[in-house]
Amino acid sequence: MSSLGPVTLTVRTVRLDLEEATRLLDLVPADRPVSWLRRGDGLVGWGVAAEVRTRGATRFADADKWWRETTARSTVHDEVNEPGTGPVAFGTFAFADEPGDSVLVVPQVVVGRRGDIAWLTTVDVPAPELVAADLPAAPAGVSFADGALNGEQWMSVVADAVARIGRGDLEKVVLARDLVVTCTEPVDVRWPLQRLAEDYPMCWTFHVDGMFGATPEMLVRRERGLVTSRVLAGTIRRTGHDERDLALAATLARSSKDLEEHEYAVRSVADALEPHCSSMNVPEAPFVLHLPNVMHLATDVNGVVHDAATVSSLQLAEALHPSAAVGGTPTPVASALIAEIEGMDRGRYAGPVGWMDASGDGEWGIALRSAVIAGSTVRLFAGCGIVADSDPEAELAEAQAKFVPVRDALTTR
Repeated sequence: MSSLGPVTLTVRTVRLDLEEATRLLDLVPADRPVSWLRRGDGLVGWGVAAEVRTRGATRFADADKWWRETTARSTVHDEVNEPGTGPVAFGTFAFADEPGDSVLVVPQVVVGRRGDIAWLTTVDVPAPELVAADLPAAPAGVSFADGALNGEQWMSVVADAVARIGRGDLEKVVLARDLVVTCTEPVDVRWPLQRLAEDYPMCWTFHVDGMFGATPEMLVRRERGLVTSRVLAGTIRRTGHDERDLALAATLARSSKDLEEHEYAVRSVADALEPHCSSMNVPEAPFVLHLPNVMHLATDVNGVVHDAATVSSLQLAEALHPSAAVGGTPTPVASALIAEIEGMDRGRYAGPVGWMDASGDGEWGIALRSAVIAGSTVRLFAGCGIVADSDPEAELAEAQAKFVPVRDALTTR
């Protein structure tokens, strides 16, 4: 864990006029920006008042402990008292215990909006004037290359996984691949964030510590004791033709392969939440979620947390991670297989990403449709659920479709 212990913060949240928070991303300067946005609502921030970096199997528990201790020591003046006001930490966590690091960061400035309520939170700094920040420059000299494996190599890995599933070693495994983008200048993350927020408003557009994307999958939301998790598993690519896409949606809803994959994911989420929640509601059948580039089978699992004072949203995220939607079934066997054959370090891809306030309320998505920025290099990720009758060529096409959101955000307009 980082050597930084709990700190004492002075936090002030004031109400804003909605006109001051109409386009949140327009307000964000280049100083360590963070974001969590959907349909124009959410949180953006900048600057660093405090942060902690954690590693290994205790990365969630260490971060949660640091946050509880930090908020207990802080002085808070909150005029709004809504989820996401007062002290807020943004986090991004490694997929695996090793390697990789995780981070919780407390911005100096947070601007939030929820419906007809908007607010400004400052931590140890004066309230800034909220004006449009400098416009980010488009990525320059963009070029693409295969990451750890090319398409043929990755299809061989998928075929290996299908053979192991056929032997009964496991039921499902999620395999990912990466794509490396190299630019001639350092990339300003605010450029792809603005594109993603415009093109995928129904997803959660996020950025924390270089990890960014537009995820369609809410790992867990905890709000005043109510818990929700959105499960996505089972995918089909859209054609752009409305009638054809409706027919494809119907095909997806009847696909035994996709329904099997989805059932594993829903079961893993319900089993992980059950010890922490009562009044669980697990729908019997999924619905089809329509996104601009793909369609997914989706299920919203709901419950009521037993003790909101002791179980934070981050602890719930830890309990859920990795779900079958990003790992497989059985989870320990699938995780070991990923480490053995996937051929790359996922880093924070498919790990929890989101935010948490001092009460423990928060929203944690899965870092999908995502990438990580390091200067002038951007590494994109995409994964597919592999089951007994998966076809390697079809899985490669699905992975290519899942690269589209971030790829287009770096190259269009």
